[in-house]
Amino acid sequence: MFINKNFTLRQIWQFTGKHIPWIVTWMTLVAFLYEYADLKWLSLPWLPLSVIGTAVAFYVGFKNNSAYDRMWEARKIWGAIINSSRAWGATVKSFVSNQFTAEETSAAELDSIVKTLLYRHIGWLYALRSQLLVPTPWEHISQGGHIGKVAERYREVFGVGLIKDEVTEEELRQFLLPNEFNRLINYKNTATQIIDQQSQDLKALRQRGIIEDFRHMELQKLLNDFYVHQGKCERIKKFPLPRQYANMSFIFVGIFIFLLPFGMVSEFAKLGEYGSLLSIPFSVLVAWVYVMMELVGDYSENPFEGLGNDIPMLSLCRVIEIDLREMLGETNLPPSIEPVNGVLM
Repeated sequence: MFINKNFTLRQIWQFTGKHIPWIVTWMTLVAFLYEYADLKWLSLPWLPLSVIGTAVAFYVGFKNNSAYDRMWEARKIWGAIINSSRAWGATVKSFVSNQFTAEETSAAELDSIVKTLLYRHIGWLYALRSQLLVPTPWEHISQGGHIGKVAERYREVFGVGLIKDEVTEEELRQFLLPNEFNRLINYKNTATQIIDQQSQDLKALRQRGIIEDFRHMELQKLLNDFYVHQGKCERIKKFPLPRQYANMSFIFVGIFIFLLPFGMVSEFAKLGEYGSLLSIPFSVLVAWVYVMMELVGDYSENPFEGLGNDIPMLSLCRVIEIDLREMLGETNLPPSIEPVNGVLM
C-alpha cells in the first residue's frame, strides 16, 4: 500500500517511464513525415478520433472502477479478519475456564490451552497471507518476457522485496505446536487445515468440560467466520477481473494511441508553418495519460500480487499478532511493520 500523499516524479518515471520512448518515437515519426515528407494524407478528421478516444476513456474508466472495487473489497475483508481475530482472542480467554469442569484443571494448563489457540490463529494469519501471495497465471509476475521482468523489478522497488519476510518464511513454526508444524505445513491448503485443527481442539475441550455447549458453539461460529473471510480472499485471488475487460482495454488504448498523431498533426498544422511539430508534445501528453490510466487499472486489479498496490497484509498480520500476544500478557513483542520507501506491505 502506497502511504505517501503524492507520488514523486521519480516514482512516476519508474512506473511509466519505459513507455515514454516509444510514444515519443511514434508521435515524432508521424509529425516529421507529415511536415518534411509532404505526406499530407497522413491525417484523420478530429471528430471520429475524438469519438474513439471518448469510448476508450469510458471503457478504461469502467475497468479502473472494477479494479478499485476488487481492491477495496479485499481491504474490507482483512478489516473483518482483524475484528474477528480480536473477538477470537477475547472470547477464548473468557470461555476457557474451570466453570463447567468436573475435575479442576490447573491454571497453568488453562493458560497453555489459551496460548495454543491464540498462537495457532496467528499461524493461520501468516499461512493465509503466504497462500494469497502465490502467483496466479494472469498476474504480472507469471508472464514471460518483458512483463515478467518488469513485475520482478516492481516487487523489489514497490513490493514484497522491500521487506525480508522472515515471519512467514522462517518463523511460522513458532506459532504451531512442534508435533503440528510438519503435518499442517504440508497440506495443499495449510490455512484451511489450521482452522480445522482449531475446531478439533474445541471438540476436545468440550469433551473435557472446559467449555460447554453454548461456548463451544460461539467459538465454532468464530472459526466459521474465519473460513468465510478466507473464502472471500480466495475468490478475489483465484477469479481474475474478466479478461475481456482487462485485456481489451489494453488493445483499445493501443489503437487510440496509434491513431492519435494522425488527428493531432492536421489540427496543429492549422497554426501555420511548423505548427504540425507542435503536435508532438501534446500527442505525447495525451497518449501518456491514456497509458497511465490503463496501467493504474492493470496493476490494481490483483490486490494480493505482492506489489505496492496490494493490501498491506504483513502489516495487518503483525497488528493482530501484537494484539493477541498482549492479551496473553506478553511484553516481548515484535515491532510493527514500518513503511519502506513510501510502501507499507
